[in-house]
Amino acid sequence: MLLRQAGLSSARALNRSVARSPFTNPRIPYTSGHYLPIRASFSNGGPSAIRRSTELPSLAPHTRVKRRLQRPFLPRYVSTKPLPATQSRFLRFYYRSLAAFGLFVAISGGLVVAFFIYDASTYKEGPSIEEDIPVSEVALHPRRGGPKNLPIAEHLVDDDDSAAKKSQKHKPKLVILGTGWGSVALLKQLNPDDYHVTVVSPSNHFLFTPMLPSATVGTLELRSLVEPIRRIVAKANGHFLKGMAEDVDFSEKLVEISAAGPTGEKQNFYLPYDKLVIGVGSVTNPHGVKGLENCHFLKDISDARLIRNAVIRNLESACLPTTSDEERRRLLSFVISGGGPTGVEFAAELYDMLNEDLAKYFPKILRCEISVHVIQSRGHILNTYDEALSRYAEQRFAHDQVEVLTNSRVKEVQPDKILFSQKDENGKIVTKELPMGFCLWSTGVSQTDFCRRLAAKLEGQNNKHALETDTHLRLIGAPLGDVYAVGDCSTVQNNVSDHIVTFLRTLAWEKGKNPEEMQISFADWRGVAKRVKTRFPQAADHLRRLDKLFEQYDKDKSGTLDFGELRELLLQIDSKLTSLPATAQRAHQQGQYLGRKFNKMALMAPGMRLNQVDYGDLDDACYKAFEYHHLGSLAYIGNAAVFDINGLNFSGGLLAVYLWRSIYFAQSVSLRTRILLAMDWSKRALFGRDLMNF
Repeated sequence: MLLRQAGLSSARALNRSVARSPFTNPRIPYTSGHYLPIRASFSNGGPSAIRRSTELPSLAPHTRVKRRLQRPFLPRYVSTKPLPATQSRFLRFYYRSLAAFGLFVAISGGLVVAFFIYDASTYKEGPSIEEDIPVSEVALHPRRGGPKNLPIAEHLVDDDDSAAKKSQKHKPKLVILGTGWGSVALLKQLNPDDYHVTVVSPSNHFLFTPMLPSATVGTLELRSLVEPIRRIVAKANGHFLKGMAEDVDFSEKLVEISAAGPTGEKQNFYLPYDKLVIGVGSVTNPHGVKGLENCHFLKDISDARLIRNAVIRNLESACLPTTSDEERRRLLSFVISGGGPTGVEFAAELYDMLNEDLAKYFPKILRCEISVHVIQSRGHILNTYDEALSRYAEQRFAHDQVEVLTNSRVKEVQPDKILFSQKDENGKIVTKELPMGFCLWSTGVSQTDFCRRLAAKLEGQNNKHALETDTHLRLIGAPLGDVYAVGDCSTVQNNVSDHIVTFLRTLAWEKGKNPEEMQISFADWRGVAKRVKTRFPQAADHLRRLDKLFEQYDKDKSGTLDFGELRELLLQIDSKLTSLPATAQRAHQQGQYLGRKFNKMALMAPGMRLNQVDYGDLDDACYKAFEYHHLGSLAYIGNAAVFDINGLNFSGGLLAVYLWRSIYFAQSVSLRTRILLAMDWSKRALFGRDLMNF
């Protein structure tokens, strides 16, 4: 110990003397005769330590000196204790697994506790009975008036419920009829501070229609497809009235509403509006076929419940010992009239239920005698899709033993059979009959009675299937800028030729020429086409081939077109324009368009009032015309799906099914419905479908 201390003291003295020496310039290397303290790294004195000590002099001499001059010499003592024994991989994995499991339990427990704390906070004491609730006297006792001298709901009983609603009492009144895709999209897009919003509908929920066939067989529960409309209306600080629109008085801006009274009697009243949006939807097209009272329809959530009960009832009746073989085959014969997306998806869902769940819980003879038939009037099912996808769907149905009867038209539906005509191989029409225990009628859409009454009152309404609107979605024949229509109840007018002639006449008058005698050059035609694209965005694709069209109809090769040659060109453009599809995505885009336009009009209203602009085409001055963008079509065909997305066509099995589910999952209206959809799909995978009726 004394030797170590003596060596330490001498080393310190040497370091001090070296530090004080004037010749200790770090740029001048030391000679090898000087004593340099070595900083050793001790492990156990093994070969690695000796190797590091022998490698140390390989550094530059002046570098070593500089480092040693800057660092004081610290003695370290060698430990002679043995190294701790290393743990096995199994033990390390075991300890880490326990730690991860403990962390998971702690986090899960914390989430459960947090949920119960939140759940406890949702139970609140009710308001005091003695609390005064302000209600307008005009709302409790509305005045009478209008053509039928009915009560006029100028103020509603909940107009004073909150400060936000009070501020909206005297805003422009926006009345929305219906709770479909267009109406909900409008409510979500609308600025709640700009309008006094009132929604009127006989249904107090929004229905996610694309997944409706899945609810008919128990793949999804009924409540997973509906969202309470009052929850959506509340976000816009709006009001909801459960009633049905009966008529509209356009001159006094009054909507006649009928609703069930306290004792079930029918009560009518007027609802005033400044802007009216009609989104009442449509009904199934009967096509003049007799016996549709023996069919089921699939338009509402109540229809899905009735279909589910009817299917299970037929299965249960087929199991009874008193049921004959012929009657059993009839009960198990399911017929779908209509090969569109709704009919095809219902047939696919029905097959899935029969194939996956029926054999587990019902007698096996039922699976052998069940038959599913799809009757289609066209040459293929899914005729609006690409032909390759249509053929793929037909092959899939043939593999699943779902019979597809193309080129067939239903003539009559009887309680126990269906009569239809079909072309044979020689083109001859043959009448056939098919026993059936269940029939779904899904063959297009038609106008509701309310829309028919409006169309009869307005000029320019020539479409028998829907209300016609202009490209700003304004109802043709109604006062300009007052009434709009969206969704299945409407169609956008596509008489482009009439407007092109109007533009050309304006051009002729600007040039001081007679329109009937004026020759139209290519430059003039291009300018007119530019105006047409602005007014009719849907015609843009057909007007892009201006050069070819101009050369094609310039029969005398004069470089100009006269009115006779122009008429033929316009007829071709009109024939190429088709009506917009009656789909959810079209109604959704129209609702979003109206919401953005109404917000813009409310923003520009103060400036218009200041400049006394209160008449004319205000919609065109504020916002562009509506342009529909087709995002594609999807269809489920039984453990497979087909996609037709802007020219990209593909189909597949379960991976395509998961993609199909993901798209509709993302389009669901709220987090609540998304959670319910995920739970229903998981429940079907774990426990199967619930084969029961109620």
